[in-house]
Amino acid sequence: MSQEAGFPQLRRGLLVVVMTLVALWAGSANAQLQIKSADGNANIKFGLLLQSWGDWLQDAASGGYAQNLFLRRARFIMGGQVAPNVTFFMETDNPNLGKAPKSLGTGFIIQDAFVEWKAADEFSLDAGLILIPMCRNCLQSAATLVSMDYGSFSFLNSAPTQSSVGRDTGFQAKGYLAGKHLEYRFGVFQGIRQTGSRNGFREAGRLQYNFFDVEVGPFYTGTYLGKKKILEIGVGMDTQQDYRATSGDIFFDYPVGGGNGVTLQFDYINYDGGKTFATLPKQNDSFLEGGFYISSIKIMPFLRYEKQSYSKSADEPKNQTRVQGGLAYYPYGYNFNIKAGYTRITPKVGKETNEATIQLQMFYF
Repeated sequence: MSQEAGFPQLRRGLLVVVMTLVALWAGSANAQLQIKSADGNANIKFGLLLQSWGDWLQDAASGGYAQNLFLRRARFIMGGQVAPNVTFFMETDNPNLGKAPKSLGTGFIIQDAFVEWKAADEFSLDAGLILIPMCRNCLQSAATLVSMDYGSFSFLNSAPTQSSVGRDTGFQAKGYLAGKHLEYRFGVFQGIRQTGSRNGFREAGRLQYNFFDVEVGPFYTGTYLGKKKILEIGVGMDTQQDYRATSGDIFFDYPVGGGNGVTLQFDYINYDGGKTFATLPKQNDSFLEGGFYISSIKIMPFLRYEKQSYSKSADEPKNQTRVQGGLAYYPYGYNFNIKAGYTRITPKVGKETNEATIQLQMFYF
């Protein structure tokens, strides 16, 4: 075939590719990138979450700072419907990519992967790799957080239960009652597997009540940026053998005129590893954060306070408080924003240390 004869075929091929991409991008009214079946009963959509960090963390012993420029999160997201009332969600991650000790070629994980069968609003069944239903902060989307990251103590149960940042494999029942104001989640999960894998499974559950607007979905929102009226109270539990964790939380998000909004959240968690997880001492941990979104300039100042209090006197020297203040700029809401935060870490015994962090986020789903 001559070079001239190949050009029309090349142009037609490129045209097909471009038209396909345009069709995918315009696959729905809100321009969500997705593919739909001809009968409309199935669809699949795609997304990304990238959070690039610059972080300076002070060492208590030397007073020097560990400096890191890295990808805090790099997620490919996929979700959709495969049949009426059967949906799925899956995302990958390569967390802390580039952070010292630097290793750019490792760290790829499956972050979430579950299917949901919805029999009715009152009952659905999830199966797969799922966030444990305990505290609100534990179940929030990483793309909508108020402060720089999740609470420092929200996932202390991950390592002893052999979980993945609050996630475990198993089955979960979920439903919405009282006009969707009351939500329940209860699941049985793999947890730690001991010799012979004959020990009992892990069990976790959560109840949440919304007084104003309702919240429906696998993940909670960290801030609604003045777009919803939310007052929520929730309680949760997580247990396996002698290990127990209980939690309580309050979340308030409310418009304050002119598109402005205030967001407040308090989470409390009591951990007790018992004999099952001796590496998780009994403790009471609290997390408090708040932000005020100023719509006219798309800025949110935020503050955060955390406290870790061990129950045994022998562990009390490890008690600490953390205070963080910062500023977030939302030129395009969750899709693109920039945050900067400063954290002061104060242990009961030892020197205070500082941490400064900046984040640039791109999110689409």
